[in-house]
Amino acid sequence: MAELLLELFSEEIPARMQAKAAQDLKRLVTAKLRDAGLNFDQADSYVTPRRLCLHIAGLDSEQPDIREERRGPRADAPDRAVDGFVRGAGVSRDQLEIRDGKKGRFFYAVIEQKGRKTADVLTEVLPEIIKNFPWPKSQRWGAKSLRWVRPLHSILCLMDGAVVRFDLGDGLHSGTHTRGHRFLAPDAFNVTSFADYQARLNTAYVILDPAERKALIYAGATTLAKDTGLTLLEDDGLLDEVAGLVEYPVVLLGEFDRAFLDVPPEALTSAMKKHQKYFSLTDGDGNLANKFIFVANMKTNDHGAKIIDGNERVLRARLADTKFFWDQDLKITLEDRLPALNKIVFHAKLGTVGEQVQRLVELSGYIAEKIGADTEQAARAAKLCKADLVSGMVGEFADLQGLMGKYYAKAQIKPESDVVANAIAEHYSPRGPNDICPSDPVSVAVALADKLDTLVGFFGIDEKPTGSKDPFALRRAALGIIRLILENKLRLPLLPLIEHARNPYPSKSDDRLVKGPTRADTDIKGLEIVATHPFALLNEIQADLMVFFADRLKVHLKEQGVRHDLIAAVFALGGEDDLVRLLARVEALQTFLGTDEGANLLAGYKRAANILKAEEKKDGPVTGDATAGTLPEEQELFKLLQQISPEIEQAVKDEKFGEAMAFLATLRPYIDAFFDKVTVNCDDETERQNRLRLLARIRHTMNQVADFSKIEG
Repeated sequence: MAELLLELFSEEIPARMQAKAAQDLKRLVTAKLRDAGLNFDQADSYVTPRRLCLHIAGLDSEQPDIREERRGPRADAPDRAVDGFVRGAGVSRDQLEIRDGKKGRFFYAVIEQKGRKTADVLTEVLPEIIKNFPWPKSQRWGAKSLRWVRPLHSILCLMDGAVVRFDLGDGLHSGTHTRGHRFLAPDAFNVTSFADYQARLNTAYVILDPAERKALIYAGATTLAKDTGLTLLEDDGLLDEVAGLVEYPVVLLGEFDRAFLDVPPEALTSAMKKHQKYFSLTDGDGNLANKFIFVANMKTNDHGAKIIDGNERVLRARLADTKFFWDQDLKITLEDRLPALNKIVFHAKLGTVGEQVQRLVELSGYIAEKIGADTEQAARAAKLCKADLVSGMVGEFADLQGLMGKYYAKAQIKPESDVVANAIAEHYSPRGPNDICPSDPVSVAVALADKLDTLVGFFGIDEKPTGSKDPFALRRAALGIIRLILENKLRLPLLPLIEHARNPYPSKSDDRLVKGPTRADTDIKGLEIVATHPFALLNEIQADLMVFFADRLKVHLKEQGVRHDLIAAVFALGGEDDLVRLLARVEALQTFLGTDEGANLLAGYKRAANILKAEEKKDGPVTGDATAGTLPEEQELFKLLQQISPEIEQAVKDEKFGEAMAFLATLRPYIDAFFDKVTVNCDDETERQNRLRLLARIRHTMNQVADFSKIEG
């Protein structure tokens, strides 16, 4: 068994590309090895800013020998057929054998292929992998022909200490050497094995494993913070990114002027993270401290004093810019910013952000009234919720939109109420499955309006998600609406909401829809009608969105153990657009089907439905009312259906779904007895039709609760 070590040494690889590149290198090489019939015990990939590494242990040293027997034409076949078989099998005529079989005498070719050495296989496949490596972006440099993410300097490729030789051209060929840290150990050195490679890199100030670098950074940062009496503001994404920027992490502590703390803390942390990749710290009260932690890629004799001083000076300039944005933005109220929203195109077919705000004001008031929120405050928050988009701070840090609106609302000369300010900040929430869902009624009203307007607008212009593509984050918007409704237990039917959100748009599909800038009007000085854009009719949007919500609800409830087919069964009834009621019905249905009565009743339903399906396919839908019939079993079933059908209908109407399931449970022994004793497709046509109508009555009665045909099992 052999060991393979491959290292691709280059200029700095962007941190965001490193993890996938390491996975791709492992995936591509191991796939080629398997295709070649080569087995191995373990494969691990590593990445630093300047190197991609693959280590494979327990690798076969050569391919297995292959022996294949191939049957050819009959022994008396024409020479042309035999010659074709010989050429295809890669053997000579005298190597063929003639064997007797049940169907006659045939030529056979025995093809034996000696396994190649693994090093020879690698010599062929590695250049192809390297030349076609799937970087998101790649480049050529100088007169070289190879495309790579950054200039590739050397290739280390060893198998059991011996070089696996291949040449990429442009002076690049495999060898035994690599280099250490760019500044602390820049000289080249040779290695003989993976263990030697790791040891030499450690001596050369390179930590190969990104997980180890990440752990060292986190431990160093938390220790520094604790020693200073502060707490690290944890950010796993930033930690991953910083671990991809250094080969030898040195964690250091810096400080900035307290005067900058007058700026909202999120703006400061965003500036430190986005521009400088610094970690923020908080004090015992959870307030932002005027200290920060950063990671250097250098060990110095002065314990990083000059590095700290340089980073403090750079951060001072960054934070001065941030404070400038804050001070300048405060000179203009949110309301005074509103006219500028008319110069921002929301979408070419949906008008400007200013027009969107007008829709949100009306829709937020409507929703607020339905959920018992203050309609005036909801309308006010909706009016101002997008105003911070034209502020300097949000222009610099887009991730602060909404939140900065809250700060401006509270800091202006005539501040807005806390309720309005919070609604401005929370109207984008929840942004994802892990985001906190707003609970204040005004915030909920504005957040629902924002997401609903987006969904109705884009579905109206037929910009729906397709496959994995969702450029307007419509799946996230639908999931946000579902969470807002369910987590706040809002009795808010979706169909009227969709209708109200559709009202501002043209009532006819051929009406002009949008006012937008002309192509020549690049500075958006004026607005005019530039095109006719058909907008979907209400019933089309409602139908499409209800299917969309059903799909999102399945995803949302999957983690809670709710079966997707039960959601589909309830949605299939049509008209069920109250998500709280729908979820209660689904939960009751799931509980019922978990019992023996429920499981057996489902089997009985499917048997009845299958008989009806077969007969209706031949003769058309079964119509008419059933009668009691002739046999005791069908009479008793008929009587029970007559009794419980209106009771189930009333229980569903009163949202007593558990009670409705209890009524259904009483059907089980009667349906079992019916199928045991009664022949549905009997010779008497009158009795046959009546029994089919009785099965249709079973289907109708059970479908008052859910469409059981959608349920698996």
